[in-house]
Amino acid sequence: MDTIWPEALPKAKGPKYTLVADTIRKAIENKTLEVGVKLPPVRELAYRLKITPGTVARAYTILTDEGLLQAEVGRGTFVAPPKSPILDDVWSRQLHLRDDKYDANVSLFSPRLPDAGQVSLIRECMAKVAKGDPRMFMNYPTRDAYQPVRQVVADWLSDLPLGVVTADDIVLTHGGQSGICVVFQTVLKGPKPIVLVEDLSYAGFRRAGELMRAEVVGVRMDKWGISAEALDHVLRQTPAQAICVSPEVQNPTGGHTPLERRKEVIEVARRHDVQIIEDDCYRMGDARAPSYRALAPERGWHVSSISKTLTPALRVGFAIAPKERSGDLRRSAEYGYFGLAQPLAELTRLLLSDPRARQLAQDVRTKMGEYVRVTVNALGGFDLNWDSEIPFVWLNLPSGWRSAAFSRAAEREGIQLRSADEFALRDGRAPNAVRIAMNGHVTLDQFEDAMLRLRALLDNPPEQISV
Repeated sequence: MDTIWPEALPKAKGPKYTLVADTIRKAIENKTLEVGVKLPPVRELAYRLKITPGTVARAYTILTDEGLLQAEVGRGTFVAPPKSPILDDVWSRQLHLRDDKYDANVSLFSPRLPDAGQVSLIRECMAKVAKGDPRMFMNYPTRDAYQPVRQVVADWLSDLPLGVVTADDIVLTHGGQSGICVVFQTVLKGPKPIVLVEDLSYAGFRRAGELMRAEVVGVRMDKWGISAEALDHVLRQTPAQAICVSPEVQNPTGGHTPLERRKEVIEVARRHDVQIIEDDCYRMGDARAPSYRALAPERGWHVSSISKTLTPALRVGFAIAPKERSGDLRRSAEYGYFGLAQPLAELTRLLLSDPRARQLAQDVRTKMGEYVRVTVNALGGFDLNWDSEIPFVWLNLPSGWRSAAFSRAAEREGIQLRSADEFALRDGRAPNAVRIAMNGHVTLDQFEDAMLRLRALLDNPPEQISV
């Protein structure tokens, strides 16, 4: 450290802890500080730089949360090895832990639905597809060929307050994320469009924005979702083209946007002429308020799927445009991927038209509610936001824990969950909170054991978690 530290911090604008963190970060990047090097104790470095120990501790904490440093209890703080790109990949991380009866590891990274009988129904439908018209397996998909499945989907969604929806309005997508991408392709124009999201939001919005070379900007939110006042303030300074929201089940906090707030958001959106893209993929129960498409039919876009009601494995989703933009959305899908594979479209038609499907979706919802109740029984003494019809809970961590550190500690205990940092923009600020998804692939006893392990961690935070 002697090679990088002067007797005092360099004169520059910004908080002192940021200057300390930046100095260490640059030293790691240029290899002045190599992997495994031990940093000075907090008080020693603070004395040398003539700043408070709390300032150094905060800098160390920031870099530890970023993964550049690692703290070892009783030994000190060290330069961490570089992260593997594979381990940082969302899909690879979900496969990292096994959930069988021989393994104590439990993934709570994303919701995993229990089998309430839908596997048997899917197999039955697949057998019917296999015996279907041979031409279905030999031709490109066509718009007319998909009319029956689009009608079934329109019927499947008919109990939702979406406004007027016909079979012609339905665009079939490869899951909800594909639906968001197709909507972005339809809505966003120009070389560098701007998209607005809530400060904490589904990371898929950002990923889709990156694919479109869009700038993604955060908007302040509260327990009811996006703030209309903050939205208006951002739109006065930023020529955004779309707002992304999840009003029925805010991901990751589990919050709900009431009707009055939705109307306020629409008023702002109309004033600045921006589109509203609603992600409804996490709703398992009944809608509690009209959708943005119903309330603002000229600018409301809706995306949903069967991933949280029947199965995520089939990768089947639905996108619906404002009435006058349905043709634009359909063309974006057809130009992008022609449409779902015909056998998959036929499987979707058979599955969603079967009279057992709705009851199975209800049974899945009931079973997931049992896992939520186990979670609340184990962790209810902490600051927990939950609903029996939402497949995850949001836990605000008690004093002594930071979200990234808690996630790492949980993984050492064989439990994988998601830190609030993963839902914040790169330049945004995340609370010390984690999202705990329900895992219906393990027994309730296994799941309860995992919750009790989390409670033990919460009850015993380290005295110095990051330094």
